[in-house]
This record gives sequence, structure tokens and C-alpha cells, in this order.
Amino acid sequence: MYGVDIYRVREIIRVPAITRVPRAPEYVEGVINLRGGVIPVIDLRKRFGMEKGEESAERRIVVSELGNQTVGMVVDGVSEVLEVDEAEIDPPSEYVMTVDSQYITGIVKREKLIILLDLEKVLEVSRRDDKAVAEVGE
Repeated sequence: MYGVDIYRVREIIRVPAITRVPRAPEYVEGVINLRGGVIPVIDLRKRFGMEKGEESAERRIVVSELGNQTVGMVVDGVSEVLEVDEAEIDPPSEYVMTVDSQYITGIVKREKLIILLDLEKVLEVSRRDDKAVAEVGE
């Protein structure tokens, strides 16, 4: 299970039709029209080299605004918003092997482990790729 800082999340939406973009990196699903704005959408499973998830009605796009860039991230689902004390957050350790540790800010141990992602680092490469995609589209 993964978590992100709620203050980085603008909204959570159902997955609409996604328009593929030629020559985009594999993890870039394409772009969507969100109330008149076109935003890139990445698949976090693909971004981290994980197996493709099952198509389900639970899938969502987490829309995040970082600086002046709006990006959507396809996730398997969103279960809840949790309040976490700083004291509950452990630093990343070597046992987190599924995701490159540079993208992890910490781990919360509750009923399940929650890996906290640093959205700015996760999306840093994506923004560079989006710029390349935008240049191809012009």
C-alpha cells in the first residue's frame, strides 16, 4: 500500500478516456481533458516497473499540482485519508525493494505497511518526459 501527502493532491477522479501520445515513455498513459485543461497521466505501476494491475472500477486518477504543472497518476484505488503523526513515520530501509528508495519519504507501520511516496521526485522524470512529449506534439 502506498500513501502520498494529501496537501499535494488536488483531486481524485474516475479514470476517463485517456488519449495515447506517440513516442511517450511506457509509463505515460497519455493525456486527459480535465475541465478544459489537458493534463498528462502516468501509471504508477509502470513508473516503478511493477506488473500491470487489473482493470477495475476501483481505479482512480490522483490529480496533483506541483509548482505550475498538473499531473494525473493512475492508481489501483484510493481507500482512505489517514492522519499520521511524524513519530509514526520510519525512514525508508533496505527491505523496501519494490520501489527505488529515492522516491520514498518513509514507511508507516499500521495494520499494513504504508510506503510514503515523494511525489516531487516521482514526477520529476515524468515532467521532463512530458516536455519531450509536448515537443513531439507540436
